[in-house]
Amino acid sequence: MPALDPDVLMRTAAFEQVRRLSQLHDHLTTTELKAGFIYDGRRFPLINPQRGIFKPQPMRFLLSIKTVFPKPGAKVWYDDQREVHRQIFDGEETIDYAFMGQNPDSADNRWLREAFENQVPIIYFLGIAPGRYQAIIPAFIAGWDAQALKACVAFGLADESTWMLPAEAIERRYALRQVKQRLHQASFREAVISAYGGRCAFSGLPEPLLLDAAHIISDKDEQLGQPIVPNGIPLSKIHHAAFDAHLIGIDPDFRIHVSERLLAQTDGPMLEALKGLDGGVLHRPSRPQDWPDRDRLALRFEAFVKAA
Repeated sequence: MPALDPDVLMRTAAFEQVRRLSQLHDHLTTTELKAGFIYDGRRFPLINPQRGIFKPQPMRFLLSIKTVFPKPGAKVWYDDQREVHRQIFDGEETIDYAFMGQNPDSADNRWLREAFENQVPIIYFLGIAPGRYQAIIPAFIAGWDAQALKACVAFGLADESTWMLPAEAIERRYALRQVKQRLHQASFREAVISAYGGRCAFSGLPEPLLLDAAHIISDKDEQLGQPIVPNGIPLSKIHHAAFDAHLIGIDPDFRIHVSERLLAQTDGPMLEALKGLDGGVLHRPSRPQDWPDRDRLALRFEAFVKAA
């Protein structure tokens, strides 16, 4: 496409807006997306709230697609709602995207085909929880199958200024790893914070925007570092930093320990609040199956003791 093509300029404005939003928020909801983006003094939507495939009327090609995350107990309308996370974590180079309805020649599905034929970069809003999305830019329609009623989606390199589907296998694998890492972080955070009712497990702070999902065992550990709720604890940013630095530990009986290094210091109310955690008990989720895994806590606590 020519560099000054209005479609390219409009797409650039949309991409920049979504990237700004993604820098401000761990995930995007309809609240953040409903404002759309500004191009040539006019406001345009980023998504169609009722449909997964969207092309603003002035644009020549498709702008965005989305895969929603089903609500617990809700009907799963399309297989890609169920399969996309598995495909990404299994390392598949492309993921499935179901057509709208059964007619491959309907407008929505024709937009998918045109994006495929012209290798148009798009925004993929990937559901990580009901009503919450990770925005992946750029994504590409890498296949279109009228018989199977589905398209294939591939990912481009997020840190590249060029909008090209990677031609080399090593680049495609690297792009997939970027997406997998983001999905891992976002899904893990969402699951852990939700299990604890949006509160810090140390202080009870009830503001999810100020919480991190801390790993008990690092995700670098292939056996015990899985992104599952029993390997995570929601902590405020200061508590997360102290936990990672082994200044605060948790034993297998869920008791909180503060290092002698912190206990010996005197330096204002923030430090006193940290010291006050010593001897307390970790807040836990209502469901016992979501409690921190005792074996993982034991391994992590050994590291805390050795660091003392």
